[in-house]
Amino acid sequence: MDPSPLLPAPSRLVHERGIPAFGMYQGTVGTLSWQPLTLAPWHRLTRKLHHKRWQYAAFAHDNYFIGVAVVDLGWCSTAFAYLFDRQKREVTASFSADGLPGLSAKIEDRAFGHARFCAGGGKLTFTREAGRMLLEVRTPALRIAAHITLAPEVPTLCAIAPANHLAHSTHKTGGLSVSGYADTNGSRYSLDGAIASLDASNGLLARHTAWRWASAHNHELGFNLQDGYMGDAENAIWLHGKLLRVGKVRFDYSPANPMAPWHIHSDDGLVDLRFTPEGMRSENKNLLIAASRYVQPIGTFSGVLLDPASGARHIVSTLTGVTEDHASRW
Repeated sequence: MDPSPLLPAPSRLVHERGIPAFGMYQGTVGTLSWQPLTLAPWHRLTRKLHHKRWQYAAFAHDNYFIGVAVVDLGWCSTAFAYLFDRQKREVTASFSADGLPGLSAKIEDRAFGHARFCAGGGKLTFTREAGRMLLEVRTPALRIAAHITLAPEVPTLCAIAPANHLAHSTHKTGGLSVSGYADTNGSRYSLDGAIASLDASNGLLARHTAWRWASAHNHELGFNLQDGYMGDAENAIWLHGKLLRVGKVRFDYSPANPMAPWHIHSDDGLVDLRFTPEGMRSENKNLLIAASRYVQPIGTFSGVLLDPASGARHIVSTLTGVTEDHASRW
């Protein structure tokens, strides 16, 4: 794997001649538009059905893990929010709902931009301000008010790849400071001291899409690892302010028993991690024309991340994060 620094993110997703700007970069693309992409007539006709966008935030803390997402699938939308109590080792509050196309959800075509969802008795709102992201969740079971600092010293991963259809882009960053609170079942959880991670994805994906994924961060190191529709295009590690590419990653685990330990390692030797689940969130939806099945264990990672330039070994010790096994027909 080439240890040279990543190039700065391009100014747009598509070059002037209608060719996607495929590659892994550091930074953000200004406007996430696929409009200039050169497409065959059939792909132009079905473009809106394949356009998928989502905005995700996670908060990892010694006492809890929180996940929130707004998803626009083009022909429908969905959202979820949950809090996993690490002391009780259970999901103590959860919200999930589907919405109408073009009405229930709106996601700005900008990395870490505005996003909202309102349906099923819940309202989730991401609001971008200068230097920070505001997240508000209002559901019967869970209420969140969070201020996430978008620290310029924390590199943002930008990956643009063919994926499994035409083209997909994702921006990911982690190790961010957050303040605020989460309320559930009469209990208040302070977000002070938690570590925030963000994911903004936008692309033209195949109807059948599947992946395995792992993510965890603190202020010194972190990783985003995936095996599936993006290949190795978004595999990266963060080491003390440096963003480094990682090759193909393998997930050794039991699909029949995802609560058993996982072994996650890369072919280039830069990643060797053991994941120990503490609990799990799962969902299995079948909407006739669409379906989604996933398990998302929450737990801790231990192992080694290797700096390809210096050869330095960085020890990962009980770092809180998630893995995921996901398959969608969308």
